[in-house]
Amino acid sequence: MGIYYVPMPMKPLHWIGAALRDLQAMPEPVKDAFGYALFLAQRGERSPRAKTLSGFGSAGVLEVVAYEAGGTFRAVYTVRFANAVYVLHCFQKKSKAGIATPKADMELIRARLRQAQAHAETEAGE
Repeated sequence: MGIYYVPMPMKPLHWIGAALRDLQAMPEPVKDAFGYALFLAQRGERSPRAKTLSGFGSAGVLEVVAYEAGGTFRAVYTVRFANAVYVLHCFQKKSKAGIATPKADMELIRARLRQAQAHAETEAGE
């Protein structure tokens, strides 16, 4: 008996708004960390770095945090929809007041989540 490799199906990755451009502007180690977390999400797995982002009611919106010499970087994505992973926001946290995600970023994430939901519903209807 041999060992057989069965490839895991990969969900497509969709970038909402400027998330991809924002990620591309980040330092290489940060891009690597976020890229691996998103790869795992596409395979239906969860990175040990991924944490549920509070304020969204379920574990469907996740945040990955990476620390680099230039500061703290975050990527927010959702696995809430069955057929794809949506990257909602990539940003550098500039606030020095605690670990909470700034209000403007939370509002942007909510707006982009609505865009992702509309896209997911359109894709499901095709």
